Formats: sequence, structure tokens, C-alpha cells
Amino acid sequence: MKNLNLNFLVLFIALSLQTFAQEQINAQKKYTANNKGKFFISWGGNRDSYTKSDVTFRGENYNFTLENLEAHDKPKGWHIDYINPSRMTIPQTNFRMGYFINDHYSIALALDHMKYVMTQNQTANMTGTISGNSPFNGTYNDTPTVMTEAFLMYEHTDGLNYVNTEFSRHDDISSIFKIKNTDKIQINLTEGAGFGLLYPKTNTTLMGKERHDDFHVSGYGASLKTGLNITFLKYFYIQGELKGGYINMQDIRTTKSTKDSAFQDFFFFQKIIELGGIFRI
Repeated sequence: MKNLNLNFLVLFIALSLQTFAQEQINAQKKYTANNKGKFFISWGGNRDSYTKSDVTFRGENYNFTLENLEAHDKPKGWHIDYINPSRMTIPQTNFRMGYFINDHYSIALALDHMKYVMTQNQTANMTGTISGNSPFNGTYNDTPTVMTEAFLMYEHTDGLNYVNTEFSRHDDISSIFKIKNTDKIQINLTEGAGFGLLYPKTNTTLMGKERHDDFHVSGYGASLKTGLNITFLKYFYIQGELKGGYINMQDIRTTKSTKDSAFQDFFFFQKIIELGGIFRI
């Protein structure tokens, strides 16, 4: 019986020491050492640039293509609207919410709220026909045509909404900067790919027809990105990204009539900065 009690006491002490040692290890383990199971959410802004694009307009009594149209974004600059709940959709913004499926890979739902404005009064070659009751009637064959306000105003400004799913990789590169306590500050390199739908609100005035400005699923997009993430105090981060991709919109609403539409495709490039939080539920 004495031997049994002694063995039990030794076993109890050994288990207690092991538990204490494990608790000490867990206490020293950094929150930022593992990402699996963490959620993240971010909000930020962007600047955009676009390649030239051929845009085809088609409808009752017209079908024509404008070649190599130039377009630009519509920046708001540093403004309170980025954090004003009633006006947050006015600037060019980015929203992202995601989950780490393991320490290095995450999946996220993102909304890139870009703005696309056709440059007014540029000259573009026009090919096609216009007939019916229009002052622009005629047959065009690579005919230089000025994009006056009377002829065409064309923009996706509320906006060029790219709703996409992203799959990304994240790597801690803090050691390169000799950072030891990553719970205070951590630097991560991230890269990823995305695919999604275009849900623009296209603001168009075409050949004197009634102005149209409504949301409509118009096509699809795909993108690649790379970025640098600086996480501080374990839960907060600032992230800068470069993101480029391809947009194809085959069903753009241009007037109140469902007979009228446009289609175009082009490449885009975004420069993004965003603030976010990362946490476990």
C-alpha cells in the first residue's frame, strides 16, 4: 500500500510539472505565431487606372463601336467620407472580410468599389451605323468622332463594383527586419488571386436618350494582387496592395430601354491602402 501511495504521489507530481511546463510554453507563445482559425476584416481606399477599351453600343436603330476609348478614375482624396457611415460609398473604397483556413492561406470576400469615367471630348474612331430619329444618323467606317456631351457621357461611378472571392497566401517576414516580438509588430508579405462578378451602376447619356443610372450585373472579372501587411498590437493592421486584373462586361445597361446595351473589356490596376483587424471568435 505504501508503494502504491508513493507511486501515485510521483505520478501526480510528474503530471503537475508537465501541465505547468505546458502552460508556461503557451504563455510564451506569440498570438501572431499562428493564423489558422482567425478572421479578418478591413476597409480602405484605392486609385485606379485602366487600359484603353473598345466599347460597342447596340440597340434599336444603332450598332456601333468606339475604338480605344480612354478612361480614368474619380478620386476623392483624403476625406471624412471614407469613415462617414452615410457617405462611405461615395469615395473609391475596398472592403474585405476573410478567414484563415491554415497558418498561411486565407479565403476572403471582397468588394472593390472603383470608379470608371470615360474621358470627355476625346476623339475616337467609330465604326457602325446609326439610323432613325437621331442627329447622329450615318454610316461610320473608322470615322474620327468627338465624344461630346451631346453624343455620349459614359461612366461607372457608383461604381465599377468588382465583387470577388480571393484566395491568398501570407508569410511572416519580420525576421528580415530583426523584429523578435511579433505581438508588438509583425510584417507579412501577401499575394493572391481573385475571381468575381461586376455589378456596376452605370451612368450613361447616349445620343440624347433619357439618362440611365442603375445597378446591374454586367459581367465578370479576374485579378492578381501582392501586398505588404504590418500588424501591430496583435489585432490591428495596415496593408498596402497592388492589384491588377481583367474585366469583361458583355451586358451593360445604357438607357431605360432593355433593348439598349453596351459591351467592353479592359485591364485595370489598383493601388490600395486599408486598415483592418484580425481576431479569433
